[in-house]
Amino acid sequence: MSETPLHFKTISELAALISTRELSPLEVTEAMLTRIEEQDSKYLSYATVMADQARAAAHAAERSISTGNYLGHLHGVPIAVKDLCFTKGVATMGATKVLKDHIPDFDCTVVQKLNSAGAVILGKLNLTEGAMAGYNPEFQVPVNPWGVNLWSGASSSGSGVATSAGLCYGSLGSDTGGSIRFPSAACGIVGIKPTWGRVSRYGVLPLAESLDHIGPMTRSVADAGIMLQAISGIDPNDPTSLPVPVPDMLADIDQGVRGLRIGLDEEYISGNTDRELVQSVLAGIKVLEGQGAVLVTIEMPDTSAYMEAWAVLCASEAVAAHEATYPSHRDAYGPWFQSWLDMGAAVTGAQYAKANNVRSACRGLLNNVFEDIDIIACPTMTNPPFPITLDEMYGATFLQELPDWGRFTVPFDFSGAPTISLPCGQTSSGLPLSIQFVGRHLSEALLCRVGHAFEQATEWHNLRPEIDSNI
Repeated sequence: MSETPLHFKTISELAALISTRELSPLEVTEAMLTRIEEQDSKYLSYATVMADQARAAAHAAERSISTGNYLGHLHGVPIAVKDLCFTKGVATMGATKVLKDHIPDFDCTVVQKLNSAGAVILGKLNLTEGAMAGYNPEFQVPVNPWGVNLWSGASSSGSGVATSAGLCYGSLGSDTGGSIRFPSAACGIVGIKPTWGRVSRYGVLPLAESLDHIGPMTRSVADAGIMLQAISGIDPNDPTSLPVPVPDMLADIDQGVRGLRIGLDEEYISGNTDRELVQSVLAGIKVLEGQGAVLVTIEMPDTSAYMEAWAVLCASEAVAAHEATYPSHRDAYGPWFQSWLDMGAAVTGAQYAKANNVRSACRGLLNNVFEDIDIIACPTMTNPPFPITLDEMYGATFLQELPDWGRFTVPFDFSGAPTISLPCGQTSSGLPLSIQFVGRHLSEALLCRVGHAFEQATEWHNLRPEIDSNI
């Protein structure tokens, strides 16, 4: 074994040990459950720990592997899922008081697929209320392992925290305006927002169905590819899932980036963006150029109208998603999400139509950008993880002082294009910085190849928060 602590090993490393029976799934699962019990009272990443189910799955994996029936990289590996994902017999609350007693009688498709791959699901991870930006005061706020006062990203914050802190080997998040990518960036890990429709949303509590994406959050690019491959594919229960083959995400991961055309708009990435972050992203692009990638100057479309249109679409679709409990149980929602639903309820049909026209225009403009390039490079966020108080996260005004918060994320939720976010540096105070690569539709395997090449040429993926001294 390497010197990497067991809890910080990658899925790839752990799979090699499990497949050769140097480690048993039960041994790893018990170690992880113990770690959650010891550490998560500080990090608050789990809404529900599924200890009994995890042990049963680990026993089943151990028996299967001992008879030579090894299913692949996720077999016997402990992971966790955002508490939007239906799990049979286990509460799925979406961080909302109105769903505190909601216990599904079936597993959502992505959970079914993880179970079929032999994964061990440790539990359900905390998030913002309804998967938007603020928290319900009756629910816990996950604590960023890089600093107790730092934003841990919305809404898949529990997924980002648990993965970063070594409380699971990988997790699932969801992304409607940036919520796989923000916590990945804020917590120093890898996140893939797949092409819209690549992953089934059946049995996942929606925020805005025409914008929602489900994807993996891990500590390496290869791990993200492993998880994405396991959960992807057409689903007869989700008519929006794409009827296309799922490629082997790792088949060409070592092929490098020679000749790959990287699109860069320096004005787009620099405007109102933290200077250290911009420099780190530009340095990351230079790394890929040094490996043979070709830099192409592009002009990104003006994104100034996207945020307002996104808010109209997301808020009004959220009202549709919560029609069983809003407005009938309006007072049970926390201040942030209550105000979001109120805003959505006031949207007119004409306003929705105009916003949808903006989305369609965005899709077309971004498709044109890809005419002469293979990927776009940009930051994931406009800032490193920033200080924030509990009162702000429970209140109704968070994000109002960050008008550009979705500049690097929302356009690709609009277009449905796949993206990968991964660590690319540190601030002068030691906080993680993140680069994002965006591809054409269904190019996730290429994004894994680019991200892996970047990892192999840098050391940023090896950074870990100082777990025991930070809190």
